[in-house]
Parts: sequence; C-alpha cells; structure tokens
Amino acid sequence: MYGMRVEDSEMVYNRLSGTARIIYEYAPNFTTAGYILFALVFIMSAIVYKLGFARKIGFGRNVIIYTFLFIGCIILTFLAFFLPIVEGLFVAAAILIIYRVRRMNEHKKDSVTQ
Repeated sequence: MYGMRVEDSEMVYNRLSGTARIIYEYAPNFTTAGYILFALVFIMSAIVYKLGFARKIGFGRNVIIYTFLFIGCIILTFLAFFLPIVEGLFVAAAILIIYRVRRMNEHKKDSVTQ
C-alpha cells in the first residue's frame, strides 16, 4: 500500500468517515476512490448551492461561481476523508428539499384560495 506499514494503513482506514470508508472499500483502487469522493462532494455542494443560494444570473457568472465551487470542493474533499462532510451535505440537501416542497405547497394553497 504505497510503502505504508499495515498498522498505519489500518489506523488510517479506521479513522475514515463513514461515506469515505464505504467508497474506499468498494472502489477498485485508491485513486478511483479519491475521484469518486471528490465527485460526490462536488455534486452535493452544487445541489446545496442550487437549492439554497442560487439566483437567476447570467451564464458567465454561473461559470465563475461553479469554478470557485469546484476549487473549494478540492479542499472539502481533503476534509471529507476524516470528517463527515458528505453526510453534512446530504443533511443540508434534505433540509433544503423539504423547505422547497413546503414552500411550493404553501404557494399552491395560497393561489387556490385567492
């Protein structure tokens, strides 16, 4: 394992967060697992951004925002190895989805009564 002792690799594996551990168990190699974890962090961050913070802006500004989101997700991926970053993004997305659904239901209810 890249020159690591067995004890060191077991210690690192035991300290991985839940999602990172699952990805590293089932991925064919460590490089692929890292890219999968990065993709998951980026996709979940983009979903949370879109659900909670996005406004209607031009295409060029969207490209800039998603570029900086991409760069920020590189840093978040390093944190996601040992901290529950992906799990937190799942919770944030779930809360924002529930909020959106409730808001749409209230909007429909208000438009029907008027």
